[in-house]
Amino acid sequence: MEKAQGKVHRFGDDVNTDVIIAARYLNTTDPDHLARRCMEDADPEFVNKIAPGDIIVAGKNFGCGSSREHAPIAIKAAGISCVIAKSFARIFYRNAFNMGLAILECPEADSIPQGAHLCVDFDSGTLTNQDTGQVFTTRPIPDFMQRLVQAGGLMASLAQRIRAEGA
Repeated sequence: MEKAQGKVHRFGDDVNTDVIIAARYLNTTDPDHLARRCMEDADPEFVNKIAPGDIIVAGKNFGCGSSREHAPIAIKAAGISCVIAKSFARIFYRNAFNMGLAILECPEADSIPQGAHLCVDFDSGTLTNQDTGQVFTTRPIPDFMQRLVQAGGLMASLAQRIRAEGA
């Protein structure tokens, strides 16, 4: 999997799926529509501040709340390359990979500052603050989960596999 590089956008603990994408926008699964509303209740200007490849860094229990798949879809469609947090709600963790969004748990996430330019090496699990040179270590994403992300999620991965086996 390629490395991710982008500017850090920080959020705190217990960011729930209603904050990631508010329930009032769940009448669609259109990624572009969801992307325009990503993190709106936490930061109304969030989508105007981000650039493709940017990174969300948060505290503990990111993605708690309901099990909606809309949350990782909104983040990914907004152009965020990955989410790094101290911990994730388990259902969000699974939904993120199923939707093709890379996420990493980092016990030192609180030490990664807002606005830092971060380089994420998914194979080694290292996060490098390109502004200071500080390196943080996470557990690398297992190969099979990296393949899910690269394929665009579980369904896209299965479709690729079916095409390959049927050819």
